Amino acid sequence: MSITAKESAAAEPGASGPAGGPKSGRRTVRPGDRATEGVTLNVFSHGFLALWAVLIVLPLLWLVLSSFKTDAQIGGSALSWPGNWTFDVFVRAWDKGIGDYFTNTVIVLAFSVPLTMLFGSMAAYVLARYEFPGNRFLYFFFVGGAMFPVFLALVPLYFMVERFGMLNTYQGLILVYIAYSMPFTVFFMHAFFRTLPTAVHEAAVIDGASHTRAFFQVMLPMAKPGLLSVGIFNALGQWNQYILPVVLMQPRDNSDPERYLLTQGLVQLQQQQGYASDLPVLFAGVTIAMIPMLVVYLSFQRQVQSGLTAGTLK
Repeated sequence: MSITAKESAAAEPGASGPAGGPKSGRRTVRPGDRATEGVTLNVFSHGFLALWAVLIVLPLLWLVLSSFKTDAQIGGSALSWPGNWTFDVFVRAWDKGIGDYFTNTVIVLAFSVPLTMLFGSMAAYVLARYEFPGNRFLYFFFVGGAMFPVFLALVPLYFMVERFGMLNTYQGLILVYIAYSMPFTVFFMHAFFRTLPTAVHEAAVIDGASHTRAFFQVMLPMAKPGLLSVGIFNALGQWNQYILPVVLMQPRDNSDPERYLLTQGLVQLQQQQGYASDLPVLFAGVTIAMIPMLVVYLSFQRQVQSGLTAGTLK
């Protein structure tokens, strides 16, 4: 082949690779293509999140607005705007039993959530930081509790609580709440404690701190983001619990006082109305039950997100 033929062959586009080798056949990705794909993905993800937000916010807004309506307005048009903005309906709902149900729920959660966090974090810390025979068995024993739905244990749980004389008592429900919240708490905090630096714990032990003091004064404050995150999840789950209060907080006779929680109290309020329904009172009761958890979650939203991400990073 002559020199002119070689130069002509080399000048043909795509005839050889960058080093004069055979044609690679790969498609060149331009920066503009990547930018277009990124914009498309952002539009799709933001659109999905906006749709999800609408599906959540609209029912909540409709529920709150219905509390200010009358029965005639609710029955006439569900999407109508309230005509009379008054808080009397919330006072009526509170007087009809929502106040007692709210108080009972606060009493139970005031003990169950802190005790769940205390016992769960202690168990997770030992399983995460200390090696001993049976460590993995105990860990999977705790975590395995999350695999069994509460419905499977309702009958034996009822008879067990009855034999201890704790039916329709705060302490009985508190202990059950702690037991059913432990699997998730141990699972979450176990992963979080494993991410904490070992050098800090070793320095505390070298300085003469006992294992108990090292846990409460060194490791537990460092795990505050994780504790806050799992604590809010436990509070939400226990606040919205229905089946356990229904089974364990029923009066055994006429002399036994009612200690209904909010979830079962709302159902009781609806049943008491019968045909003479007062829907604004019912909507007001649901709003009262919903507001505390919304306030808690919105107040600690950033801490929850930071705690969830911190537990996944080394």
